[in-house]
Amino acid sequence: MFSILWRFFPGPAWFRVIVLLAAVVALVWALITYVYPWVAIQLPSPEVTVGS
Repeated sequence: MFSILWRFFPGPAWFRVIVLLAAVVALVWALITYVYPWVAIQLPSPEVTVGS
């Protein structure tokens, strides 16, 4: 998979590394911003009671 991404982006190696790092950062941001809140809503919340 990494070799497909490596061949997909044009330019020298240092530019490819920067573009791949930016793509990873964008993917993580999208997952945290959109996917995780949606999944958290879908999961049932545990009912925790604290008593004596």
